[in-house]
Amino acid sequence: MNFNFFDIFWVFLALSSLQPVWQRRQVEYRRVQTLRAFEQQRNSRVILLIHRQESLSLLGIPISRYITIEDSEQVLRAIRFTPPDVPIDLILHTPGGLVLATEQIARALIRHPAKVSVFVPHYAMSGGTMLALASDEIVMDANAVLGPVDPQLGNFPAASILKVVEDKPIGEVDDQTLIMADISRKAIAQVQRFVRTLLKDNIPQQKIAPENVESIIEALTTGRVTHDYPITVEEATELGLPVTVGLPLAIYSLMELYPQSQGGKPSVQYIPMPYGDRSPMLPAPKGRPLEEPH
Repeated sequence: MNFNFFDIFWVFLALSSLQPVWQRRQVEYRRVQTLRAFEQQRNSRVILLIHRQESLSLLGIPISRYITIEDSEQVLRAIRFTPPDVPIDLILHTPGGLVLATEQIARALIRHPAKVSVFVPHYAMSGGTMLALASDEIVMDANAVLGPVDPQLGNFPAASILKVVEDKPIGEVDDQTLIMADISRKAIAQVQRFVRTLLKDNIPQQKIAPENVESIIEALTTGRVTHDYPITVEEATELGLPVTVGLPLAIYSLMELYPQSQGGKPSVQYIPMPYGDRSPMLPAPKGRPLEEPH
């Protein structure tokens, strides 16, 4: 059978178009297998909430991934399908998101009778921190961070809007700012009330000392730091949050299966260790390594 150039070209084109589909199927299969193995190891329901594509763009316009209503629908369904006596392990990697969606998930977590653990491999900011507060145990990588949960109105922190009204004579403040200040005051009160509900839910299980509740609320909701302020493991522990350091290795494997979308060359490269016979033995790398020279 003879093939001409055009036959070979069309075969090549067909194979090229099928390769991404095949690769996605392989990654999805590995995700399911890793999840199933982790669930069997922990005897739990594992739920992932990973917003990995922090820098996607469409026609040059940045797109932010965050907790949405669609996310809350899926998480609530997973919780609903979980038997009351089965623990829930929630793996979080998120910058936060919609208050409505976050509160729906958090309320469902505190209503679940069995133990709820939240795992933070890198960061769980804003609404992600609120979900962590709904758990019985927060398990973090030593370098992972949480964040404040103070409300934001558009591009401005609610606490900063109130500060303007406090610092300026009322006659020099325009009506729109006064309206925003009124909304800000209500938003802060609502968030504080909800965070108090989350924290007091843990008190019967002696996860959070009752005397620490108000100081935690003060630290997280009043805007005394910027909204993207990183709350480290050490600071979270000092606040009195139930933090445990040290993630199961399977969680790092799962994060590798949800890679950051690359539009071009990777921004981080390195040579894996051990490098020949000259370097000490170190754990396997978690990024995209350079090829070792021969």
